[in-house]
Amino acid sequence: MHSITPDFVPEPIGWGSYKGLPDTHFYLCEFRSLGEELPEPPVFCQKLAELHKNGVSPNGKFGFHVVTYNGNLPQENGFTDTWEEFFANGLKHMLRLNFEAGGPSQQLEDLMPSMFEKVIPRLLRPLETGGNSITPSLVHGDLWCGNAAVDVTDDSPLVFDPCCFWAHNECKKLRTSSHTHAAITDRVADELGNWRPERNRFSRSYFTAYHSHFPKASPEEDYDDRNALYAMQVERFNLQAATLFPDVLSFRKSVVDEMLRLTAKYPGGYEDFVK
Repeated sequence: MHSITPDFVPEPIGWGSYKGLPDTHFYLCEFRSLGEELPEPPVFCQKLAELHKNGVSPNGKFGFHVVTYNGNLPQENGFTDTWEEFFANGLKHMLRLNFEAGGPSQQLEDLMPSMFEKVIPRLLRPLETGGNSITPSLVHGDLWCGNAAVDVTDDSPLVFDPCCFWAHNECKKLRTSSHTHAAITDRVADELGNWRPERNRFSRSYFTAYHSHFPKASPEEDYDDRNALYAMQVERFNLQAATLFPDVLSFRKSVVDEMLRLTAKYPGGYEDFVK
């Protein structure tokens, strides 16, 4: 991230593992004086868009070359050729961890077939079929309000503590100027999924500012439901919060409620879309 947007990410200094504790690791970066307020939407979203536009996957696949962690939760980052497959793999992985942490849920188990066979194909497959093509792009991966701040010395926006992976983008050629803005938008709608919960303090003004750089992608009518799907898993928020804090029952309930809504809305899946 720092190599792509050096003025948006504190500079890394050193990292590694302790010789006497090989399972214990360290990371050092430059010191920055941080304020408690969130960055202002215009400049923050401009920098975020710059990261998304320029951080292209080196092998053309979705995923990441190492296991990353959200808290103590290992992420499923195995490389895939399609965004739909990557998302489905990650959701299955996080559901397994959630059942281990919070115990079984018959309601979630009953919803899973419709989610994987109907909802996910319906919302994600159109991005990679019918002449559409998306290119994996680097995302922060855990962009909640606790991982963004302002440097009080110059009021510049900063992001830190990432959980990176190469994710969804829709731009086949970033230099194709006549199509860039319309095509690239939803590449990182998954990044914005973390902004959806009200507790995360990112107001609608952040969505508006981001989309001033990248308009909503086609099919635009699916955008809000894609964002809800991403909030559930890829941006590592609702389901992962339910796994990190299994005693807070409202987190799992929010996942169930969203699954109920989406499965009710898309019972015919991708097949209905292509009719």
